[in-house]
Amino acid sequence: MTAHAFVSPDHIRSLFSQAMSHMYRTEVPLYGTLVELVGQVNAEVLAAQPGLAEQMRRSGERERLEVERHGAIRVGTAQELATLRRLFAVMGMQPVGYYDLSVAGVPVHSTAFRPIEDASLTRNPFRVFTSLLRLELIEDENLRVQAGGILSRRNIFTPGVLQLVEQCEREGGLGEGDAWRFVVEALETFRWHNDATVSLQTYHALHDAHRLVADVVSFRGPHINHLTPRTLDIDAAQRAMQAQGIAAKAVIEGPPRRQCPILLRQTSFKALEEMVHFPSGADNEAGTHTARFGEIEQRGLALTPKGRALYDTLLAQARESGAGGSTGGDYMQRLQAAFAAFPDDHDTLRREGLGYYRYTLTDAGRAAPAGERALPAEVLIERGLATAEPIIYEDFLPVSAAGIFQSNLGGEEQRAYAAHANREAFERALGVAVSDEFAIYERLQAESLAQLTV
Repeated sequence: MTAHAFVSPDHIRSLFSQAMSHMYRTEVPLYGTLVELVGQVNAEVLAAQPGLAEQMRRSGERERLEVERHGAIRVGTAQELATLRRLFAVMGMQPVGYYDLSVAGVPVHSTAFRPIEDASLTRNPFRVFTSLLRLELIEDENLRVQAGGILSRRNIFTPGVLQLVEQCEREGGLGEGDAWRFVVEALETFRWHNDATVSLQTYHALHDAHRLVADVVSFRGPHINHLTPRTLDIDAAQRAMQAQGIAAKAVIEGPPRRQCPILLRQTSFKALEEMVHFPSGADNEAGTHTARFGEIEQRGLALTPKGRALYDTLLAQARESGAGGSTGGDYMQRLQAAFAAFPDDHDTLRREGLGYYRYTLTDAGRAAPAGERALPAEVLIERGLATAEPIIYEDFLPVSAAGIFQSNLGGEEQRAYAAHANREAFERALGVAVSDEFAIYERLQAESLAQLTV
């Protein structure tokens, strides 16, 4: 097949994210309720804030809002992770960032597969937060060996999807028909199966080590454990969940409510308790498993390393200033108080180098002489010759991710792991180095600045 007959990876990603959303809505009907709730909140925000609506229209954010999703998946072996990398590459998704969740008591480390180019992000910013189980953090040596053996015997990919991944790598792309086949085959990896591959006794042993260990090891596939629509007002969405009787998470993870949203705020409804059949001799035993949930996110400005350092400092201050950590009754008040030290207007955020922005000439700027367009960006903005729109944060926060995981592992679940960051081992399992998210945002900002003088 010639290259011009291939469909774009962006198109395949859009097909896949739509199919994934439909599948998960069927498997977890409450997720469908969540999508509808978020759609209502977003419509109300855009109607009440025409300035925001116009800003999103200019930046391309409006078009992608309703299709925006992220999902999360957890795998058990280096081979599974490396094959997922190849599968996501068919959809134009690359591994960005390294996240050590062991510091928060979750025995995994992770990356996010996502598009990295501006046009691709505008088309469909679908992301999958992908975690690799840290078997070495299981203290019981016999259980650790047993879990490793169970994982080594499974294959989470269909022969069809492996063939299509190899075909894409060999030929440089997929045609429309093969793209649809790829989506159908790839979905099988992410599908829920209520038949466990281990006995109920083994499941309980894995569960006692950590609920997430049981979730990863006990099933024939890793199953998507949540999908997440994007809201423009997560506080309103949280209240709407509670008003509808949905068991929402107690606190919203991430920064507090602000005039200028930064990074990522997340909440969720609690994971469902689902019936599972466990093999037992000639018969099956019935049990339950809790893992799958629905999440909502609100995304804001991508922060520079300077801005992120300030964020991390203030977040730690809020979490450490009360005995309840991030679950204490006054946590949100402590968080709001701590973040009073973080500037909350875009002019200050931009001038102090705390966030990344996309610069664009106004009509007056495009009509100005080339020499005038070469002036510093801040001068162009002051003269009405350019605008600066916030670059949206496309990545994740390890403390927030761990908080979401913990709240959906029974709440009380906690392990006192020391920080065990091991990026080198993760990248060795992945087969490539992960991209630096700061470098991506820096490039996007630099490209927009360069366009001012063209």
